Amino acid sequence: MNEQMMPGANSLQRAYRRTLLSRWLCLGVLTALVLASFISDLATGPAGLGWWDVARGLLQPGRLDAAQAVIILELRVPYALMALVVGASLGLAGAEMQTALNNPLASPFTLGVGAAATLGAALVILLRPNLGGLGADLLLPLAAFACAFLSCLLLLLVARLLGEALHTLVLFGIALLFGLNALVGLLQFLADADALQQIVFWTLGSLARADLQRVALVTLVFGLCLVLALRQAWALTSLRGGEEQARSLGIRVGWLRTAVLLRVSLLTGVATAFVGEVGFIGLVGPHVARLLLGEDHRFYLPGSALAGALLLSLASLASRALLPGVILPVGLVTAVVGVPLFIVLILARGRSA
Repeated sequence: MNEQMMPGANSLQRAYRRTLLSRWLCLGVLTALVLASFISDLATGPAGLGWWDVARGLLQPGRLDAAQAVIILELRVPYALMALVVGASLGLAGAEMQTALNNPLASPFTLGVGAAATLGAALVILLRPNLGGLGADLLLPLAAFACAFLSCLLLLLVARLLGEALHTLVLFGIALLFGLNALVGLLQFLADADALQQIVFWTLGSLARADLQRVALVTLVFGLCLVLALRQAWALTSLRGGEEQARSLGIRVGWLRTAVLLRVSLLTGVATAFVGEVGFIGLVGPHVARLLLGEDHRFYLPGSALAGALLLSLASLASRALLPGVILPVGLVTAVVGVPLFIVLILARGRSA
């Protein structure tokens, strides 16, 4: 009997190895595309620098003249790096939220977390508070993070009250999104011309405030959350099979969902605190990763982060390349590109189903 079963077991092992190999190759291709987009982003601009100039500047910065060093190392590198880490953060946050809530439309922005961060930033811009001598440059990201965190706590409370009715939680999140946007609109109505311009600039999303210290902070938060998420990859994969199956395997679903929403609030709050509201990355990125890598969260989570980084990096490149001499708000580019891309993904999934 055992001898008869061996050929089938060996074929299953070979198929499993081929699947793992294809997923590793897919992650490698995504990584290569991210690096190519990063270099292209650095090379895009009115200075006329090419790929070779950028690569030489990164590998041998001492060979750059003063003007090239300022353009590449001080201006473009923080900008391009911020696009990568913010995109990766939003992609990871969207992937975890879609899994925890078992809804493909869940993301930090469709459930109001990004709108809450915008509300916090708008309050600081409008009121111009002076708390303990802290300037607006520090108060604005702190307020954005605090409001994003509070909105996630509210979603968590509602999730506990609803129990298994998670579809209702998504509807609550959409209602929260519209309510917060209405409050932001009220603040815009009450603001003077200068404050109104700043609030609108924030809602459109921009990488212009990037610097290496902020990039380092977002990277640190992303790295911590990615490690914690990968430690729960098996539990998250099991959750995709249904709550009953997950509980039968000994997984504490309520605690797992709480941990996910806390990570989502941290990722979204820190990311939006420095770049403003950037939509569709946390929604489209996980769908791209799911189509390429499946539901195994050992690959799906890093794949979503890479897809998010690639999408926002390409949006950053497009924001400077579409209109020469003008840098478009990156959130505007992601919205324009994200809507048709998301429709294509939905149609592709419909055909595959």
